[in-house]
Amino acid sequence: MRFVHARHFDDWRETARGLLAEQLPPAEVHWSSDDAQGSLFAPEPTSASPRHSPTMRVPAEFVTLAKFVAHHRDPQRWELLYRLLWRLTHGERQLLENAVDADVHALRHMQKAVKRDEHKMHAFVRFRRIVEDGADRYIAWHRPEHLIVRLAAPFFTRRFSQMQWSILTPDESVHWDGGELRYSEGVPASAAPQRDDLEELWRTYYAHIFNPARVNPAQMKKEMPVRHWPTLPEAQLIPDLLKQAAARVETMIDTREGLTTSAASFIPPQFDLASLAAAARSCTACDLACRATQTVFGCGPANARIVLVGEQPGDAEDLSGQPFVGPAGQLLDAALAEVHLLREQVYLTNVVKHFKFVQRGKRRLHQKPGSREIAACQPWLEAELQTLKPQVVVCLGSTAAQALFGRDFRLTTQRGSFLPTRFAHQTLATWHPAAILRMQDTTRQQEMREQFVQDLALARSA
Repeated sequence: MRFVHARHFDDWRETARGLLAEQLPPAEVHWSSDDAQGSLFAPEPTSASPRHSPTMRVPAEFVTLAKFVAHHRDPQRWELLYRLLWRLTHGERQLLENAVDADVHALRHMQKAVKRDEHKMHAFVRFRRIVEDGADRYIAWHRPEHLIVRLAAPFFTRRFSQMQWSILTPDESVHWDGGELRYSEGVPASAAPQRDDLEELWRTYYAHIFNPARVNPAQMKKEMPVRHWPTLPEAQLIPDLLKQAAARVETMIDTREGLTTSAASFIPPQFDLASLAAAARSCTACDLACRATQTVFGCGPANARIVLVGEQPGDAEDLSGQPFVGPAGQLLDAALAEVHLLREQVYLTNVVKHFKFVQRGKRRLHQKPGSREIAACQPWLEAELQTLKPQVVVCLGSTAAQALFGRDFRLTTQRGSFLPTRFAHQTLATWHPAAILRMQDTTRQQEMREQFVQDLALARSA
């Protein structure tokens, strides 16, 4: 057994090159890092010499993913990366295309966790001003989930290039003097200043922009984890703002402030899928009902384990009254068949229940629904999911994904991974079949179709 050490990506890369040169398989290598406790009786870790390091030819995507995963806190990350590297260089060149492979799945899951944590550090760092030698300096304390200080720091140099600042974390600290980044050891929260004169102004601003009509405490805690609240000045206001939310919404409704009629007015007090479908036929919560042929409600078994949510019905669906019966529906049926699922086994629905279109001669062309129309119609979808209680929800396209995950969700970067929502612990987003059909680049279209099938297979196996 070879015991080796890596702390950062460059350490791992050079060591991995040396190990490959010696043809040491992953089972014969034990990795350790400064952030992991070593075995009491393990030999002292060593690094493979760079002079024995050959040039590695691996997909560029792997290098990109590995640079993110290197910042994950899991001490097994180096072993995972070396195992994947070994496989990629020993006959499995297309390994990263196999989304259901356990190592590939773990790699992508860790990469996305690091990216989420980097985003949260960008969003939740709050500087406090202090005066040193007559000059302003700004200091923040943050507790990231992963080892991302060096990954996130360049963002702050661009955003606050004219300030002198420090970001302190338990693992590592970073300092900017206006020209160079410097790193030092991590420190406890007590090492940072506790408040400054600007915080009251920030809290006043936050209270005024807080929108009670969009309050979803579970989603808010997901996007703004409670672990970060102690360092966020506005977090002190949140409990009171939540208590006042219901009364403030009532006031907004009474004054029509920022709201339109929604489908909530048409949902019966007690309901099942049949009564919801019947009530939806008379919904006029938005203007789409005036032009569409009919309401297209969801369909499928009441005990469906998997729910597929699209954007809105198309021309064929508007005429038939059934979801996913046009060209996009045919592609969906074919993809479901490839993963051994039948249409009759899943529940199919859309965020918006009426067809929005623009007339071009005799043709009715799809038009993306607006935020008002989505908000007006969303209570129907929420009532469906509340009734179905599915194990898995698959969002087809960005409109469905943002309706369930929030408007910050980005399909291009977050597709194909399970995330919890209040409707199903296992919720993922994938391409809408209509988007695949509209893709003009045949190579990209085939790639999207393969990813679509892989995502459906992941939903089926969940």
